[in-house]
Amino acid sequence: MEGMATATATPGADLPLERRISPHSTVQVLRLARYQLRDYLLSRRFVLMLTIVAILGVIITAVVGYYRPASLLGSSNLFYSDIWAGGITVVIVFAGVIFGGDAIAGEFQNKTGYFLMGLPVRRATVYAGKFIAAFVSSLVAVLAFAAFLLGNGAYYFGTGAFTGAFAESLALAIVYMLALLGATFLFSSMFKTSTYAVLVVAVLFIFGFTILQDLVSGLVKIEPWFIISYASGVIGYPFLPMLPAHITQMAVGRGGMGPTLTTYSPTYAEGVAIMLGYFVVTAILGLLLFEREEFS
Repeated sequence: MEGMATATATPGADLPLERRISPHSTVQVLRLARYQLRDYLLSRRFVLMLTIVAILGVIITAVVGYYRPASLLGSSNLFYSDIWAGGITVVIVFAGVIFGGDAIAGEFQNKTGYFLMGLPVRRATVYAGKFIAAFVSSLVAVLAFAAFLLGNGAYYFGTGAFTGAFAESLALAIVYMLALLGATFLFSSMFKTSTYAVLVVAVLFIFGFTILQDLVSGLVKIEPWFIISYASGVIGYPFLPMLPAHITQMAVGRGGMGPTLTTYSPTYAEGVAIMLGYFVVTAILGLLLFEREEFS
């Protein structure tokens, strides 16, 4: 009829403004991760990380090529159990420090979080996006180191360089990387200054946890299952013909009459459980701390 207006409802018109202009959380996470990853890939820290990996790879290649130790070149498992299992933990620690040490603390120090929180985006979205970017950047470093080792393995052992044991160990290394990044983000969420966050993370993962593990097992004589560095030993398990004993006791001193030295090795399942537990617990605690902090 004439004079009668036809009202057409606009989808979402009755929703708050934030709900109408804000994309889905998953889209926001991926978008933030993409931008953060782009910043990482174009930054000096990424060049620094790849330089560290290249230096390690060149040193390993040169030393093994020059000395050709029979203890390493007897089989691919011997080669990887000593070099890969020991070297990859160093790469992961450096990657965690470089990409995750100031991931959250930098938002407070640089005041970027103050402006970011003014947008219709949840803190959990920011946290997840940064974590994904740090994980992908660290994964690139891990795969670059793996490429160096596989190149050496192909030279010495031919087509049998990439074995099922190596693939299994690589998967364990990625799980350890998740655990370490979770702990790194937790410590980064505790500080509002990037320098303090990076310094604390570097000291803890390069020196602190290893020293603490030795003190707990050697002096207190209890299994250091609650220390993340303890679980990293399982990365080399796929290359071993037999898994090490969970508890080893050996009398030291002349004639075996001295004190008993007790050493611990995580079981396969225990090591994986510790790493997954660290990842879940530290990631959640880091997010809770990030949610509680106020920007000014």
